Amino acid sequence: MSDFKLNVKVRDDLGKGASRRLRREDKYIPAIVYGGDRAPRPIAVEKAAFYKAIEDELFFSSLIDLVVDGKKYQVVVRDLQRHPYKPLVTHADFMRVSAKEIFTMNVPLHVTGQDECVGIKDQDGELHQLMTEVEISCLPKDLPDYLEVDIAKLEVGTTLHLSDVTLPEGVTSVALSHGEEYDYAILNIAKSRVRDEEEIEGEEAAAGEESAEKDQEGGEEEGENKSE
Repeated sequence: MSDFKLNVKVRDDLGKGASRRLRREDKYIPAIVYGGDRAPRPIAVEKAAFYKAIEDELFFSSLIDLVVDGKKYQVVVRDLQRHPYKPLVTHADFMRVSAKEIFTMNVPLHVTGQDECVGIKDQDGELHQLMTEVEISCLPKDLPDYLEVDIAKLEVGTTLHLSDVTLPEGVTSVALSHGEEYDYAILNIAKSRVRDEEEIEGEEAAAGEESAEKDQEGGEEEGENKSE
């Protein structure tokens, strides 16, 4: 579990106008922290540190320390609002977590062994990844940075499901907790759709012959019309 820390300040000046003024200052990003047994609290996050943090994929599946007036609160990212066409975050939502309470979180799904994969390397297959993240539930102390699945031994025609992912101790798949019918496919190794050169050359040759025949027929019809 990675460690991230963000310095924030409480926002007393609220509303859309206040948020716009805060963004124009270019030092802070408007945000809110909610959850637990406390009321939602508008905050402002230091922009430079925040933008550096979101470059790391693990930031979105890790516990984050928000430091307010010297006090630390553990949170997770729940939502980011972005500018419609500029590479800017306009607002962030954080949720408080309690060390004693189970919560849900989406964590990245990493696929390893692609270079050694039997289906890809030896059987002309290709990987189709159907899920890039998995929703899990756990205590904060058990939160993994990501989940991993190894495909090195998979052959063409193989499909892996959520139940094939090894979960760390204390971690539960939210989907699987609802029943076996929610054991969704996460990836498969399918026969490559790329045609070989001989097949392509054959199709091109056939198309060329068909075009030549049409040209010849058109020439004959034109000669007949002239003779009439």
